[in-house]
Amino acid sequence: MKFQRIQDLRTDADMSQKQLSEILHISQRSYSHYETGSRNIPIEMLIRLANYYDISVDYLVGRTDKKEMNK
Repeated sequence: MKFQRIQDLRTDADMSQKQLSEILHISQRSYSHYETGSRNIPIEMLIRLANYYDISVDYLVGRTDKKEMNK
């Protein structure tokens, strides 16, 4: 499953895969696998991405089109 939304969020933030992977403390190669869907994203990483972008995990995985978290 390709995670287009994490790629879109990254490019909207004008960040390279390398820059974001350093923030997430993973290799650029691992992050690339997540974007392309060649490797499943661990739930811990989904949570890190959601926290970084201040959005819901449901938005990242395509369960909703609302970026906001229910607060």
